[in-house]
Amino acid sequence: MTTATITAEPVADARIPLRAHVRHTSALVRRNLLWIRQDPESMFDAILFPIIFTLLFVYVFGGSIGQALGGGQEAYVQYVVPGLMAMMGMNMAMGVGTGFNQDFNTGVMDRFRSLPIGRGSVLFAKIAVELLRMLFATAVLMVVGVLVGFDITDWGGLLASVGLSAVFGSALMWVFITLGVVMKNAQSVQAMGFLVLMPLQFGSSIFAPTQSMPGWLQNFTDYNPLSSLADAARGLMVGGPVAHDLWVTLGWSVALTAVMAPIAIHKFRTKS
Repeated sequence: MTTATITAEPVADARIPLRAHVRHTSALVRRNLLWIRQDPESMFDAILFPIIFTLLFVYVFGGSIGQALGGGQEAYVQYVVPGLMAMMGMNMAMGVGTGFNQDFNTGVMDRFRSLPIGRGSVLFAKIAVELLRMLFATAVLMVVGVLVGFDITDWGGLLASVGLSAVFGSALMWVFITLGVVMKNAQSVQAMGFLVLMPLQFGSSIFAPTQSMPGWLQNFTDYNPLSSLADAARGLMVGGPVAHDLWVTLGWSVALTAVMAPIAIHKFRTKS
């Protein structure tokens, strides 16, 4: 009996067909959504982050930066809201890593790994639920943005921006899932996340144009994928060049997923 259990576990993924993987993922998505319903406080970040960041940047920095843009606070609202949409994916991605690490430390993941389900299903379900949380946060952002004066002129561009942010956000989630597996506790994952996120967010075109930045920082922003995502969302939603930034963002998304997804799944399978 013991021998059968031990020998069956390593080949579980290989023996499980694709349809079963989809069924397992769907069941785990439902489980995670039910957990959110039982713990509504887990949605506070998705509700409060877009509200706080929008009000903070619009009313604290909107006047001065808006003048630099050739307008006022109204001009800055049109500039910053698409940028904040790009930021939502990064904030939600960090939450994936901390939540994943907590599930390991509380024994939830050990239970999942003892079940005859595809190991990848656990990770895909986690990403699917976090994408839903990200879409909810984006909806909150857009409601607040409209209330402070954002003008939605192209609904197709808005939907395309949301889809692009979701693609890039899901790629980042593989990075933070890997951190959640390899690091010892959620505090370490959160600290590492802030060390990564802060330079990427503020060294980008999310909050302000990059033309006035020092030359060395402009070089960094040119290669920062968040700048490309923010500029692509801005072009889609309020007008402007899109093609270059769109392809750069998609390229980053594909590269991050191709590199980090296999690493995350391998680390999850082999974590003792």
